[in-house]
Amino acid sequence: MKFKTYAFIVLIPLVWCCKNGKNETEERAGKTHLSVPEWIDEVGSKEVSIPEAIYYVNDFGATGDGKTLSTDAIQRAIDECAKNGGGTVTFNEGNYLSGSIFIKENIRFEIPSGVVLLGSEDIKDYKEIDTRVAGVEMVWPAALINVRNQNNVIIEGSGLVDGQGKVFWDYYWDLRKNDYEPRGLRWIVDYDAKRPRTFLISNSENVQLKELNIQRAGFWTVQVLYSSYITVDGLTIRNNIGGHGPSTDGIDIDSSKWILVQNCDIDCNDDNFCLKAGRDWDGQRVNQPTEYVVIKDCIARQGSGLFTLGSETAGSIRHVYASNIKGLGTKNGLNIKSATTRGGTVEDVYMENIKMDSVRTFMEVSMNWNPSYSYSELPEGFNEDSIPIHWKKMLQKIEPPSKGIPTFRNIVLNNIEVNGAQRAINVNGMKESIIDSVTLNNVSIHAKTAGKINYSSNWVLNNVKLKIDDSTKVVQENTNNIPLDESIYIN
Repeated sequence: MKFKTYAFIVLIPLVWCCKNGKNETEERAGKTHLSVPEWIDEVGSKEVSIPEAIYYVNDFGATGDGKTLSTDAIQRAIDECAKNGGGTVTFNEGNYLSGSIFIKENIRFEIPSGVVLLGSEDIKDYKEIDTRVAGVEMVWPAALINVRNQNNVIIEGSGLVDGQGKVFWDYYWDLRKNDYEPRGLRWIVDYDAKRPRTFLISNSENVQLKELNIQRAGFWTVQVLYSSYITVDGLTIRNNIGGHGPSTDGIDIDSSKWILVQNCDIDCNDDNFCLKAGRDWDGQRVNQPTEYVVIKDCIARQGSGLFTLGSETAGSIRHVYASNIKGLGTKNGLNIKSATTRGGTVEDVYMENIKMDSVRTFMEVSMNWNPSYSYSELPEGFNEDSIPIHWKKMLQKIEPPSKGIPTFRNIVLNNIEVNGAQRAINVNGMKESIIDSVTLNNVSIHAKTAGKINYSSNWVLNNVKLKIDDSTKVVQENTNNIPLDESIYIN
């Protein structure tokens, strides 16, 4: 792999060479050169050229009164634009109620200032499609705005996309608490409680989402699935308006590659920026990785993870780079999670220039995440021949079981500043899968308690400082070559 050299940041490479019999780490302190993979300049959409023609949805019957369902009219405008070779589809000022719409190639779909696109609160207005949800391929409602099997698309505008998701949040909680959990079905309720995503980019290339204001997603806000060369730039996401919607992730990159996410500001109730690659047996069947992803110059507010990898790791996640992200009240900083039925490898993770305040845990790593959700077991009283197909996929066992054990390795954390954390570190590998090769460089964490490292090896530490309010030290269990000595703790 080729590398470029920059002179403004510090990073210790994952594998060190020896020089004159000395470990080179001893000679690197204070140097200000970073070798970063050349591929980070190759991510994102290529140039998209859109014809000059303009089509107003109002000319096709769309009504901006916020009450009349305009799905068909908006789609007619899109279809006519595509039939004539492409152009811009836009709106007169107003509030437009819609179900699922499908953007086509060579179209710029504009939501201009003064326009609010409202997602329907009736799930029947979202056409069911073959898709993937939380790592499993199944039939599920389409998103509000969909780009499927298309190239050369721009979606942008300074108006507002409001998913009106609260009705779907309430439905989910009622189904989960009053029906599924009492019957031992926690593991499947997220898949049966059908809720609309706001944006879906699937099996597409050269797509740009730019400068959009989005709020109240019914489920995930933006999912990039089975796609390549996608740019997500300048999105403002506010999903905690009028409540805290379950699973309202910000941006999910799912079995996709060459992706650029930048200049986004996310406030949600689950993972802010998340990389995924398939769940369990079905994810291993598809076996498509997420790789070559850059996330930079962003803000993560409320949410479960500033930078999350998993829990769907079956197809593997690798070659990812996150830089210059601020976390404000986000639960976790780096959050790597999987389960013993997932499999896959998470590797070559570079995360640097991160500042976080008032977080729960900066580094949270688990191979046995959320067991009540992660492990599928059919309770007594069900006939296996009559259950839905997606239930059968979830219940399909990984054979041999060792294929379900995930692997985490080669993780670099550089220039990290964390204040007001509840816990500094919580890293848990397994006897069958040691978390290997972690580099911490210029890391400063202030936390109430230190935390622990279990089943991990080969950490490189340079200029690491932990200020721990309760004076605890990081507990090490089943570790090897992790030099957490007294020098890292400060008063």
